[in-house]
Amino acid sequence: MILYGSSLSPYTRKVLAFAGEKGVELELKPTGGALGQPSEEFLEASPFRKMPALRDGDYTLADSSAIVHYLEAKHPEPALIPADPKLRGKVIWFEEFADTVLVSCGAKIFFNLIVAPRFLGMPGDPEAARQAELNDLPPILDYVERNAPGEGEYLVGDRLTLADLAVAGPFANFRHTETSVDPERYPRTVAYVERILARPSLAQWVEREAAFLAKEPA
Repeated sequence: MILYGSSLSPYTRKVLAFAGEKGVELELKPTGGALGQPSEEFLEASPFRKMPALRDGDYTLADSSAIVHYLEAKHPEPALIPADPKLRGKVIWFEEFADTVLVSCGAKIFFNLIVAPRFLGMPGDPEAARQAELNDLPPILDYVERNAPGEGEYLVGDRLTLADLAVAGPFANFRHTETSVDPERYPRTVAYVERILARPSLAQWVEREAAFLAKEPA
């Protein structure tokens, strides 16, 4: 199976980690062609240019949530989306929270500090990033802190689920931008996120991203 995208995207990273936890091998391919325009094969898989997109033989699918549900159905073990209605509802909620609330805040910071100046050749807005860190992020972290599980525990049920991968993954982008998450104010959040990001399914991608960003732009 081919996954089109970049692991710097929390959505792509989520799918890569989800597949990794299941032992499913995905070939990560960029979305662009030789001239930087979206490639035809990517556009076939994602006609509205949503990243990531999946190709499994002649089957294509876009959107990270759709892809993880497809992988869960095709590779049900180990289960990362519980069958129990209440647990499943919580998992889907935490993924939605991560995808819409957490990632949206992080995107304001990541875009202005990294994407715009490094990949688009245009000045970012550091003040917009600073305001997002000062005003948007604290209530989000307060929510995560109230829900963060203790050592050896998980967000939903008694095992790792999609919820953990979805919520912890975007914190890698905060790490890349050196966005502060105060360990004194958010001790449970910091400990929980570090534990989940240390899992091989996530750590391999986060480490590659950090090494890539550490290089001088060509």
